[in-house]
Amino acid sequence: MPLLTITVDSSDSGTFTLVLAGSIDSDTYNILEQKVDILLNPSLRTMIFDMKGVKYISSMGIKAILTSKEKIEKQGGALLMTNLQPQIRKVFDIIRAIPGQSIFTNRQELDQYLARIQQKEIDKRSPPK
Repeated sequence: MPLLTITVDSSDSGTFTLVLAGSIDSDTYNILEQKVDILLNPSLRTMIFDMKGVKYISSMGIKAILTSKEKIEKQGGALLMTNLQPQIRKVFDIIRAIPGQSIFTNRQELDQYLARIQQKEIDKRSPPK
C-alpha cells in the first residue's frame, strides 16, 4: 500500500477535490504530481486538496504542492487547501514567515526541522499519558 493515497471527487467539470491521506514526502510527492498532471485540462477552474488525512509533509511535499499551484494558476485556475492538520498548518505558517530566506544547509536539515515542528504540534494536542 502506498504511503500516500489520493481519492478524486469531481463536483462539476471545472472543480476537482483530491482527498489526500498519508505522507507527502520524497517517496510519495510524485504520486501527487502525477495525479495533478492527469487532471489538468482547459476547463479546470478549481482544484481542492483536502488535507485532513495528511499526517506529515517534507520539503519535497511542499515543492509538489507549490508546483501544482503554479501549473493550475498558469492555466487560469486556483488551488485551495482545506482541513490541514495542525502540524501541517504550522509548516505552511513557517514557510510564509521566512519567504526567500535560505536558512538550511540542505534538504535533509530542512526535513529534520519540519519533522520536529510537526511532532511538537502533535504532542501539544495529544492527551497526557
